[in-house]
Amino acid sequence: MIEQMTGLPDDTLGFSAKGMVTAEDYERVLMPAVEDVLSRHKKMRVLYHLGEEFEGFEFGALWDDAKIGFKYPLSWHRVAVVTDKGWVRNLTKGIGFFLLGHLRVFPNSELEPARTWLIEGDET
Repeated sequence: MIEQMTGLPDDTLGFSAKGMVTAEDYERVLMPAVEDVLSRHKKMRVLYHLGEEFEGFEFGALWDDAKIGFKYPLSWHRVAVVTDKGWVRNLTKGIGFFLLGHLRVFPNSELEPARTWLIEGDET
């Protein structure tokens, strides 16, 4: 399940993943939010928290994640992925060079520093 975070700037999205993340979660929550922000801004910032309750992704969710990245290749200003799952950290770092923006991976203990880095960073 993906839940959208609140209290972030207008060009910033935050998501928290719990349990098993499905393609329906991406299609119902994440994709509409991304399209909404990009209707108002050329670039966006995204905080993605995969905490202790996160179990994994269904294949369809991974596919939707890749599709959204390729659909908007120039729209990512900053992305912060927060997780202690080693495989997610490694996968994120491995595909990070495809992202035409700034990407950082943080441990769960640094959720607030990740939020600060995401919001306060202004390099283009």
